Amino acid sequence: MSGNFNISAWFANHGQDKTRPPLDSVIAALKEQGVTRFGATGYCFGGRYTFDLAFEGIIQCSVVAHPSGLKIPEDLEHRLISLAQKYASISKAPLLINSCTVDAQFPLEAQAKADEILGGGKFAPGYKREYFEGCTHGFAVRGDLSDEKVKAGKEGSFKASVKFFLQYL
Repeated sequence: MSGNFNISAWFANHGQDKTRPPLDSVIAALKEQGVTRFGATGYCFGGRYTFDLAFEGIIQCSVVAHPSGLKIPEDLEHRLISLAQKYASISKAPLLINSCTVDAQFPLEAQAKADEILGGGKFAPGYKREYFEGCTHGFAVRGDLSDEKVKAGKEGSFKASVKFFLQYL
């Protein structure tokens, strides 16, 4: 990324009012063509949309990697509870979270909370969290492939995602 990238300006121009309509248009067009089941994968910024599509019952399978924009625990529980609890109480879509060691957006404490709320068979549709040691936020899409741990995390995340979609879609 360029040293002069202004993330605040980027977020100001990429609010839900601008970024959600294209998703809805693609889903509507696919439905018109007869597609009836959907899975979504969200990386970082897209994790929020994957959760929202699951909350709205639009998708039947959710995969996220180093998600951002989530409120933990609100989005796993319901509004007054947590993200994991919101997910558990509203969504019926199985959920895979690809997580890592260093992630300010989805820190180890949030990862543990997600496991506490959804793991151990508590979320009947299905829940799994993969953890990639030695990786940092963004590893699944823009990791340094010269670093063996990051390369293993990126490849492992991809393989886990494909396997999860094949299992649940």
